[in-house]
Amino acid sequence: MSKVPFVDLVAWHAPSRAEYQAAFAKILETGAFVGGPQVGEFEAAFASYCGAAHAVSVKTGTDALVLALRALGIGAGDEVIAPANSFFATAEAISLVGATPVLCDVDDATLLVDVDDAARRITPRTKCIVPVHLFGQLADIDRVRALGVRVLEDAAQAHGATRGKHRAGSCGELAGFSFYPTKNLGALGDGGAVVSNNRIIADRVRRLRTYGWSKPQYAELESGRCSRLDEIQAAVLSVKLKSLSRNVERRRRAAARYLAGLSGLPLVLPNEHLGCTHSYHLFVIRSKSRDALEAHLKSSGIGTARHYPWPVHQQPGLASGARIPEPLAVTEQLSTEILSLPMFASMSDAQVDRVVDAVSRFYR
Repeated sequence: MSKVPFVDLVAWHAPSRAEYQAAFAKILETGAFVGGPQVGEFEAAFASYCGAAHAVSVKTGTDALVLALRALGIGAGDEVIAPANSFFATAEAISLVGATPVLCDVDDATLLVDVDDAARRITPRTKCIVPVHLFGQLADIDRVRALGVRVLEDAAQAHGATRGKHRAGSCGELAGFSFYPTKNLGALGDGGAVVSNNRIIADRVRRLRTYGWSKPQYAELESGRCSRLDEIQAAVLSVKLKSLSRNVERRRRAAARYLAGLSGLPLVLPNEHLGCTHSYHLFVIRSKSRDALEAHLKSSGIGTARHYPWPVHQQPGLASGARIPEPLAVTEQLSTEILSLPMFASMSDAQVDRVVDAVSRFYR
């Protein structure tokens, strides 16, 4: 019986192998390994794709959030609201700039930030809200912005997603992206970017990613860090950006096949909301029998994952520094039910059907 991996990076990259190799050869010929033309070309193309004025590439998605928060002037004594149902880097970035993560719950239907709950957690110290565009669907940025504090989008999982006329990265003042290899737009290693329509913010991120230097070089205006995207990763991302929209559509077709095949089973399936284009970085279902279903799929050769097995506020490394004014009931319930099924751009209909059949057999 054939296996279905959770993600197949080898198959995904195979069609573009010759383009990658040509790009690598060009870099080797120029010797411009850091700060060369590939980085600038990718930044311009990615900003244009997002519908934003500026994109500033950095070393990781976490660095994108850290430097974005610093560019907003957020630090010690400030509070930043973020959902607890997220990858821990969201809250970690807030802690790394010296601010206090204030964790809020998520909406039971969307699994995105519960705007009403976030509003209840605003205090005079609140300087920013970080809505997470989780799994490939955009949070309701208009409602978040109406709360009256600055907004930093965590778009690490939302490349290619839209809400109304806005594409991820263009909904607010600034956004942080990750280019980890499994993302819809992934490098062959780590990478990230801050996208913004504000030139002053973008310029500050550019300084902060290179030690805080201004021009001339070595003149440090403020303490920064070394967080530059290298030429090889920029070249890879430029190649992959050309097919991003096509690959998002392939993910959406796989998701539609999942939704049709799993309909009627005792599961909660992803819910694409009116006006949104879900980019399906992940295909996450909910099951009251999650653990048993997970074991059944594993024995059937189906790869799965949990996003996320422990809520942020229950992780020892972050919980002690976060403020959690009241229980996070939805997030805590989700952690016992959510299961991510295989999802990748090169996924075939036969692979989707194989997963659907295995899930269906569990409920017979």
